[in-house]
Amino acid sequence: MPKATYQLELPENRTTSVIFASPHSGRSYPWAFLRKSVLDELTIRSSEDAFVDLLFSDVPSFGAPLLSACAPRAFVDLNRSRDELDPALIEGVPRSGLNPRVASGLGVIPRVVSSGRHIYRGKLPKREADMRLTQYWQPYHDALEGLVAENCRMFGQAVLIDCHSMPHEALDSINRRNGPKAEVVLGDRYGAAANSDIVDRIEAAFVAAGLTVVRNMPFAGAYVAQHYGRPSLNRHAVQIEIDRSLYMNEKLIRPNANFRCFQKMIASIASEISEIGRREQPLAAE
Repeated sequence: MPKATYQLELPENRTTSVIFASPHSGRSYPWAFLRKSVLDELTIRSSEDAFVDLLFSDVPSFGAPLLSACAPRAFVDLNRSRDELDPALIEGVPRSGLNPRVASGLGVIPRVVSSGRHIYRGKLPKREADMRLTQYWQPYHDALEGLVAENCRMFGQAVLIDCHSMPHEALDSINRRNGPKAEVVLGDRYGAAANSDIVDRIEAAFVAAGLTVVRNMPFAGAYVAQHYGRPSLNRHAVQIEIDRSLYMNEKLIRPNANFRCFQKMIASIASEISEIGRREQPLAAE
């Protein structure tokens, strides 16, 4: 079990309604989990959004909280509903209606990592899945829900930036078409998770930094965007997917020579995004 289930970095003064969160950058792998897996330690990290928390590490200096997972995605996926359990992996889970994520092995307790490589030899007992949900999934979402509720009280709204990275090959479906190659994908569930003016400003921040942005293809946002994005309640959620090849060696899962420069670029972009939720005088927290 990791020393902590998540890491929360708070600013000295919260001055913006924007929250940054990284649910897939956890890299604290429980030894008991690694022993159960048929994969080597490098392969099992292939579904990790490696170093995304480091890319956004400056956001507390802009007045915004940063919530980061500690447990890895291969162990428990915090961007899934806790009821997205895979009957092909977990004993005693009944088969129900078709859920494409679960069917592909990418439920809340993943059966596979990237490229469909199986993590385990057989099934897991239900008590193991329940433990992961209770000790890892629930604390992260309790913390995230708390941040969203606090911002709504303090600022009248919450803008959640759900930070991810994507394999370079995932962009092939977009980049086959004529035009510039996509480097960032913004997911707002086709307008259902955030007001368009907020997404426009986020896109403008990336474009001003020289990055090419597309929306909702191939990633429109999963559980976090769907659950926390409630524009009618002044709760907005936007998923950000960044091409991993821009800052890391994907095969070795190491920062590349461009990492520091790209980290500075992301800090500048995050500073602009934080301005979306800036208020001259926040309301007192209840």
